[in-house]
Order: sequence, then structure tokens, then C-alpha cells
Amino acid sequence: MVALNINGRVYDVDADPEMPLLWAIRDRLNMTGTKFGCGRALCGACTVHIDGEAARSCSIMVGTVAGKQITTIEGVTGKVADAVRGAWQKLDVVQCGYCQSGQIMNAITLLSGNSKPTDADIDLSMEGNICRCGTYVRIRAAIHEAAKALT
Repeated sequence: MVALNINGRVYDVDADPEMPLLWAIRDRLNMTGTKFGCGRALCGACTVHIDGEAARSCSIMVGTVAGKQITTIEGVTGKVADAVRGAWQKLDVVQCGYCQSGQIMNAITLLSGNSKPTDADIDLSMEGNICRCGTYVRIRAAIHEAAKALT
């Protein structure tokens, strides 16, 4: 058993400490907003927050995050999260939607540390999040829109 603090609640998860966090979240706890994309931390679909920072859950073993604060797309809250979700809806960012939870989690991390990002800041921060539908222009616009809502 591994005790995981996810979205403010502690879960005792019956998992090998070497199990990727992604599978504990999806398969053991049935929180399916965090997606499997590549399994190699290259696409960003599995992005969660660990102690407030964006992290790829497919490559982090559950044994390494016991005692840390883990937040999934289902549990993200606050002013920045609200601004990002609002901007995503206002600008109709989503196309197929598969990558969007990871995109949103990464955007929240960016705006939590940089309330006025430039295009270059956004591109650098979002670089590891792949959108197969190519909504990058709308994603960038939504991040700028969320930043405006925060000022």
C-alpha cells in the first residue's frame, strides 16, 4: 500500500511502489481526466501538479510521491485555474480534447509563476505538450486571455 495525497484527500493505493503514478490515478482511483499519451514523458497528456509544479505522471513512480501534494485536472482549483478554464471556454480552444487536461495543467503552472508571459515564455513553457489537432495558436491566445483576467 502506498498513501497518496491526491486533490486534498489521502488514498491508500494497493500498488507496487514502482508503478507509474498515471496508472495509480487512472486504474486504481478511477480519475480518468489525466490521459495516457506516450508513456515516456514526451507528450504532456499525463500532466499533473506535484507540490504545485507540472509533472509527467507516466514517468513518476508512486513510491517517490508519497507525502507530496498531487493535483489532477479533477482537483485543480483557485483563481489561476478558473482564469485558464474560462479562457479555454471563451476561445473555444478544444478540438478533440485528448491533450487538453495536460495543456491546462501546464498553463496553470506557467501563469502561477508568470502573470504576464510573452509568446516566447508560453512557447517555452508549453513546449512539452503535444496537440495532435494543432490548436497551439488558440492555446497561446487562451493563456494570454487568462493572464488578462488575472490582472
